[in-house]
Amino acid sequence: MTEVAKLEQQLLEFEQAASKSLAEAKTQGEIESSRQEFLGQKGILTNILRSLPQLSKEDRPRLGQFANTVKQKIELLYLERKKTLDGQELEEKLKTEKIDITLPGRGKKLGHLHPLTQILTEIENIFLTMGFTPVEGPEVETEYYNFDALNFPPDHPSRDEQDTFYTNLGSNIVLRCHTSSVQARAMEKFKPPLRVTCAGRVYRNEEINARKYPVFHQVEGLLIDRNVGFGQLKGTLNEFIRLLFGKPLKTRFRPDFFPFTEPSAELDSECPFCDGAGCRTCGNKGWLELLGCGMVDPNVLKAVNIDPEEWNGFAFGMGVERLAMLKYGITDIRHFYNNDMRFLEQF
Repeated sequence: MTEVAKLEQQLLEFEQAASKSLAEAKTQGEIESSRQEFLGQKGILTNILRSLPQLSKEDRPRLGQFANTVKQKIELLYLERKKTLDGQELEEKLKTEKIDITLPGRGKKLGHLHPLTQILTEIENIFLTMGFTPVEGPEVETEYYNFDALNFPPDHPSRDEQDTFYTNLGSNIVLRCHTSSVQARAMEKFKPPLRVTCAGRVYRNEEINARKYPVFHQVEGLLIDRNVGFGQLKGTLNEFIRLLFGKPLKTRFRPDFFPFTEPSAELDSECPFCDGAGCRTCGNKGWLELLGCGMVDPNVLKAVNIDPEEWNGFAFGMGVERLAMLKYGITDIRHFYNNDMRFLEQF
């Protein structure tokens, strides 16, 4: 018997053995095992085909075509047998499992924005309508932008580790403790006049309780132009409060001190929940402390090479968590960071 005849005989025997093995398979695992045994990379067909290079150039194409035909037949049998067993398994499963089509479906809950993201977006959109452009800056900041460029003296208490988080990247690298550092970068990068808002996460070494957390969010605004007065600051913030709470509210400015503004003030607004009559939210005072603000200190302008004789402006900053707590009646800042679905689903 020639070598070609031997290989043809082996292929015929291979076809018969594979067909029998697949026909006798009772489970999907047995079918897959048979397929690997006959058609896998280390299977019987692969071993047979290794003899092809020994044949003559005339016999090689004919035997290769014959082997390919046998392989296609076995693959077709494999698919048919697999489909048959799938149907049988489904039929057996339906005999033992009952589906009550009268039961209500299990709907999938859709996700939504976190309450902090919602109010951050709302605040930024309000200032966008006033012509302010959002800008961003790094959360890991140098002492220069976090303190020096903002007129903080070298002995200011906020530079201590009890207030500010210092990193292991260097003695002058900190986690920013306010988004005012972005204002310094913006004034350095853009020429006046400019109107920008800076929103983002800030870090302070605070004791964790219902009102304080070491990580929180701020939104700050900055306007630099010629002949800017305190009245423009008041008008801007009054309009912001009206849009945020949905109605005009009385405001008052109390003198305060911030290193980067002079004069500086704390802004209080009439309580939007009791209209100044006194309630639980405002502690029966009728007023809510909302934010800090003031006119930009000339030293800050000089630090970023802006001539304070030609330009001036105002700045303001607010804690986003505080505003969210006031607007939504939330009593504990920790709710924002506990990922409790019972809390988040309310928003």
